[in-house]
Amino acid sequence: MADPTSIFTKVPDMNYEEPLLETNPEEFGKVIKNRRSVRLYTNEKVPKHVMEQVLEWGLMAANSSNLQAWEFYWVKQPTKKSQLVEALFNQPAARSAQELIVCVGKLNTWKKTRKDMLELFEKHGNVPASAKAYYEKLVPMAYSQGPLSIFGYSKKVFTTVVGLFRPIPREPSSRSDMRVWAAKSVALACQNIMMGFSAHGFDTCPMEGYDSKRVKKILGLGRESEIVMVISVGKRDKRGVYGERVRMPKENFIKVIE
Repeated sequence: MADPTSIFTKVPDMNYEEPLLETNPEEFGKVIKNRRSVRLYTNEKVPKHVMEQVLEWGLMAANSSNLQAWEFYWVKQPTKKSQLVEALFNQPAARSAQELIVCVGKLNTWKKTRKDMLELFEKHGNVPASAKAYYEKLVPMAYSQGPLSIFGYSKKVFTTVVGLFRPIPREPSSRSDMRVWAAKSVALACQNIMMGFSAHGFDTCPMEGYDSKRVKKILGLGRESEIVMVISVGKRDKRGVYGERVRMPKENFIKVIE
């Protein structure tokens, strides 16, 4: 098996430079502080243009290898929305929400996105050889698991042995690893989405309390789809936030290695 780490060590020779937009950390702090998990909403509608813009902001999130292993279902159809609320156990954050977004991790779409990336490289040209090699060689090696995860198991054996002597990427080497891999990218996008609604003055609640099998059935999703969370959206009712934000001491979680 080829050494998968060699591609990481090459610095691509590119002339591209992206200008930074002016930002305001104080305003961003307000967006973060205003984001609360709201469990009861008013009847105020969320404008269509806000929904569309925020969903697009979600797609701008950082994600693994730019393989964009996600789908976001804005459930507007009344019958399906009612079924979705039931699959969410009729909890107030779902029942009173103006909008519901089902956030889905995709375990198999990396194959098509990889091909799309290579086609874009061919179209635009002047792409570093290391970037092209990454999608041609490393991506299939990293994410293919094979029938019954046989290839994934062989990767695990290989990386375990080689890892005794030097650093090597070890995951994903199983279907469960792929579920974690996809969920990480989806979660990054979900944070963009919640921050986006907060910036527009609307509220959200990320929900993990649902019957995943029923949610998949409502949306017609198969085995290669994983429900990561459902985000409800609306304008908070005065009873919508159940209490002050509680966080344990930062020293419990932030570890500075000096």
